[in-house]
Amino acid sequence: MAKFCYFGFLILCFLGSVHAQLKMNFYAQTCPKAEKLVEEYVKEHIPNAPSLAAAMLRMHFHDCFVRGCDASVLLNFTSATKNQTEKTAAPNLTLRGFGFIDGIKRIVEKECPGIVSCADILALVARDSVLVIGGPYWNVPTGRRDGRISNASEALNNIPPPFSNFTVLQTLFANQGLDLKDLVLLSGAHTIGISHCSSFSNRLYNFTGVFGTQDPSLDSEYATVLKARKCKSINDNTTIVEMDPGSFRTFDLSYYKLVLKRRGLFESDAALLTNPTTKSFIDKLAQGSLQDFYAEFATSVEKLGRIQVKTGSDGEIRKQCAVVN
Repeated sequence: MAKFCYFGFLILCFLGSVHAQLKMNFYAQTCPKAEKLVEEYVKEHIPNAPSLAAAMLRMHFHDCFVRGCDASVLLNFTSATKNQTEKTAAPNLTLRGFGFIDGIKRIVEKECPGIVSCADILALVARDSVLVIGGPYWNVPTGRRDGRISNASEALNNIPPPFSNFTVLQTLFANQGLDLKDLVLLSGAHTIGISHCSSFSNRLYNFTGVFGTQDPSLDSEYATVLKARKCKSINDNTTIVEMDPGSFRTFDLSYYKLVLKRRGLFESDAALLTNPTTKSFIDKLAQGSLQDFYAEFATSVEKLGRIQVKTGSDGEIRKQCAVVN
């Protein structure tokens, strides 16, 4: 915006730039209970369904990688939309927790109609859910507004797939202003949660396009266990597998230790070892303290939450998160 500011418009442009920034406690005057309402709802329900913490963090990530953090991932496809929405894209078919977000939105709308965006609610829920299960805390400045556009094709093109090689990962992250350190740290979210076999079964059964071939970058003993006890067929689309076996409910460093043992579940996990910079980051994290990981993860996820945000008069504040006003 600043590059279009000339003389008489300089002050106006400066004020506009300030207005467009996220800030802590954005709703302090307009809806002072907003963040507390989100926190209380999360604290009440996540202990009964702790696996939702990973789902909420993943949803926030998928939202921010398409048109920025504008809650476009929450929009339903309707006859009024010209394209299938992000929800219908392959990377998002296994997202869950939409009803959880809707439940919070109803409570906040009752308290402050038309004030708090779905994008801010999603960002806050991701943080609060991870915190409830004992994970790291990070700042969530607010002031995001909700987008009106949601295209399945954009989700398919921008969300890093689990079969990504390093070049694809680097490119897709760089497109969002995220660097290699962010790539490693945000991949650390795989320390919690689960995956369907379909996201990695090619590594077990069809890696080169010839049935029976296995990914040589995957530890052979781990592959044998996966085939024998979990994904017994390449066509298994329903079985779920822990991304961080034995520790998938705990936000810890074991993910990085497994990656170094060639036991990362996805090709994208294994790809992190193919670059000296990302491998060095992983080595350092695996040998470091949990507190250091938490602090660095917080920095990267805060950066994620600022991607292409809509603020000021851009976008809208949806009355319902699944449909535009």
